[in-house]
Amino acid sequence: MTIPGFIAKNALRNKRRAALCVLSVAVSLFLLVMLQVAVREMTVPPEDIGAALRVIVRNKISLANLLPARQRQVLEKIPGVEAATPFTFFGGQFRDEKFMTFAQFALDPVTMPALVAEMKTPRDQHEAWVKNVRGCIVGKITAEKYGMKMGDRLPFTGTIWPCDLELTVMGFYEGTIDDRNVFFHHKYLDEASGSLGQVGTWWVKVRSIEEMPTVVEEINKAFENTSAEVRAETERAFQMSMVSMWGNIKILIGSISTVVVFTLVLVSASTMSMAIRERFRELAVLKALGFQRWELFGFILAESFGLAFIGAVLGVGGAWWLFNHGVNISKITGGIFVTFEVTPRILGISSLVAAGLGVVSSFGPALAAARMSVVDGLKTLD
Repeated sequence: MTIPGFIAKNALRNKRRAALCVLSVAVSLFLLVMLQVAVREMTVPPEDIGAALRVIVRNKISLANLLPARQRQVLEKIPGVEAATPFTFFGGQFRDEKFMTFAQFALDPVTMPALVAEMKTPRDQHEAWVKNVRGCIVGKITAEKYGMKMGDRLPFTGTIWPCDLELTVMGFYEGTIDDRNVFFHHKYLDEASGSLGQVGTWWVKVRSIEEMPTVVEEINKAFENTSAEVRAETERAFQMSMVSMWGNIKILIGSISTVVVFTLVLVSASTMSMAIRERFRELAVLKALGFQRWELFGFILAESFGLAFIGAVLGVGGAWWLFNHGVNISKITGGIFVTFEVTPRILGISSLVAAGLGVVSSFGPALAAARMSVVDGLKTLD
């Protein structure tokens, strides 16, 4: 009998208890990974390849305050600006759906390809969209969900803007981080709302990374002391300001994760305590045969660590495979989450939790075994 075989035999002596312990560790770590991925997806929005060169310009007072359309001429003359387009959220209700899983944005279809180069739309479809003021292009995910085809009419009831829209599908796009949205002509929105001449935000493409700070500063200066002062910021900064509206979501999910880990420690420590208490007599015999306290501690630690490791492989590994390769999270969540990636950092944190669990849950039983005398151990009843 080798020492590894001895440890494995002790760990699997009560197979039902060992299986339940491993499953509790696996399920808890799976839940922990899922929570960590969820909070990451909600607080760290994904970026596409062109985000580093885009600037979002919004009203300095609030995102709800609109900007005058005449600002576009000023923006396009600022040195370093390659292209600019209005980008206005319509927020309409599609058919009779109460919960919308995709957004609608009004913009300039001519300049849009320059701003979002990763968006892939067939040339003929894009040209047809440019020519049809009431046309739109639809993201691949939304098109597949609703079975949309070229020429379909999409009615939207205005909930923010004082108008309803009826768009015609002129094409489809894919290749962006979020292939769910509907894009249509800003000219149509302006006409339908009574020619207000207002936009929600401006999307600006900067020529190079080096010019980004200067362009942002120049945009802010260009509209200082006007009736519509602006706040220009990188797309990343704009995303994070939107995320801040979630409130203390990190604290909430962090608290739940802490409870999960604490409960897991209690369950594992209880399991190890029962397993070691049943073997006090055997441990006393090992002491009588000359095994040192640190060796007994090592046996118990290895047994606890082994069970935690198997649970981590099942729970953490299962979560990694399921979320990264096994399921379409966008389809399952109805579009709430576009991606649900288990990153190496999350894998590392979860593995460290499993390793810490193996150590902490074995500490109490190992300490009791170390303090036990040979005589007291031999007196223990099975």
